[in-house]
Amino acid sequence: MDTSLWQGKRVLVTGHTGFKGGWLCLCLQSMGAKVIGYALDPHTHPNLFSLAKIDSDMTSVIGDIQDLSTLKQVVEDFSPEVVFHLAAQPLVRESYKLPVYTFATNVMGTVNLLESIRQTQTVRAVVNITSDKCYENREWVWGYRETEALGGYDPYSSSKACAELVAAAYRNSFFNHVNSEKDIALGTARAGNVIGGGDWSTDRLVPDCLRAFQSGEPVVLRSPQAVRPWQHVLEPISGYILLAEKLMSSESNRYASAWNFGPDDRGDATVGEVAKTIAHLWGNNATVDVDKNKNHPHEAGLLRLDISRVRTELGWNPQWTVKQALQATVDWHRAWLEGKDMRDFSLWQIAGYQKTHSYASVL
Repeated sequence: MDTSLWQGKRVLVTGHTGFKGGWLCLCLQSMGAKVIGYALDPHTHPNLFSLAKIDSDMTSVIGDIQDLSTLKQVVEDFSPEVVFHLAAQPLVRESYKLPVYTFATNVMGTVNLLESIRQTQTVRAVVNITSDKCYENREWVWGYRETEALGGYDPYSSSKACAELVAAAYRNSFFNHVNSEKDIALGTARAGNVIGGGDWSTDRLVPDCLRAFQSGEPVVLRSPQAVRPWQHVLEPISGYILLAEKLMSSESNRYASAWNFGPDDRGDATVGEVAKTIAHLWGNNATVDVDKNKNHPHEAGLLRLDISRVRTELGWNPQWTVKQALQATVDWHRAWLEGKDMRDFSLWQIAGYQKTHSYASVL
């Protein structure tokens, strides 16, 4: 990442009150960017946004991505140069309960943002964050490449595939094209299962583990053999920022497409392996159990990403192993329990990630 490029840059982040959006804002703030966020209130208590005082160094607007008129006004008033779109309903199991809301937020929310951007004169680069679950999952043992078919068994996965199609349609019809209205470079980013401090979402493995172990209870796993591409939240965020830099370059056309940001082979691990590693790092006789009830909504059993293209063309590579990512996550949670200043601790982890290829615990 070129930290000097971001000094004074006007950046809009949708979904800034969420887990990944919050970490992205902290990274941008640490590089001197002028950040505005647009999102709903944090959906968990506690949450990263409040604990790390993320709004202390940015403009925070609380609003719904489905509210086109308000979103348009925010984009017009702030005149951003770069936009990161993370606002979403981010949970697979929640999408079974709220399919209409999931599609409205993840699909029409993307339409609303791109339509708002289309009305401006200042935006140069857009990074639309979707998901590794946008692919038609065939349970292959090899990783999915950016050219694989899109799909989605559940409403969440399908909505992210739809968001990819929306982005492609706006790119081809309105942005950075021979017949375009605007010279705007639009890229999409597909990341795997991100972990890190400050995530209290339900039905996510690492938060579920930490909640259980903190309470002295065993964590109960639904699918211990399921394989996921695990990575610390700072990994894809560094990729999003690097992609935005490329989209602002003189070769922006080359980078205005879809990109996978996932771990290397060291990052593929089963749910059971990850839970046992967290239990070991936590200590205090933390234990892992398996749910014998098989009556759960469908979730993919095997999902891997091929990151060959992003390595070759963007020069991006994952830095931390799964164990290092889990250690950083456990350290963050323990620091919070000990009453440390979580803004300072989060910025310390960001600085450490940017300087070294490994993670060294300080707790």
